[in-house]
This record gives sequence, C-alpha cells and structure tokens, in this order.
Amino acid sequence: RGISKMIEEERYCVDILRQTAAIRAAIKGVETLILEDHAAHCVEHAIESGAPDDQRAKFSELIEILQAQR
Repeated sequence: RGISKMIEEERYCVDILRQTAAIRAAIKGVETLILEDHAAHCVEHAIESGAPDDQRAKFSELIEILQAQR
C-alpha cells in the first residue's frame, strides 16, 4: 500500500525504487531465516531418521529452493 500511495502521489522515482529495494532486502532476510530453520529442524530430522527416502526428499527441496533464488 505504501508503494502504491507513493506512485499515486507521483513521488520521485528514485524514492520509490529505494523503497522497493528495502522491501526486497527484508524479504530476502526472512527467506534466509526460514531456510536456516528448515535446515536446522526438518533436514536434521530427516538425517537423524535414517530414512533414505525422507533424506532425499528434504535434500531435493533444498536444491529446488536454492535454484529458485537465483
């Protein structure tokens, strides 16, 4: 809503771009925290379980996520 309002108010383009960059940085930070949590809990649990299918599934999920972040 804030960005939309800035556009409606015809704010300076660079100010809007700074806001979008800040949003991207915040989202990237949240993604990193969630990924770390996933690795620390879900992936670790799969490793400790000794179940090869579960281990492969969690590893595949991580690869898929990392490839999507490129």
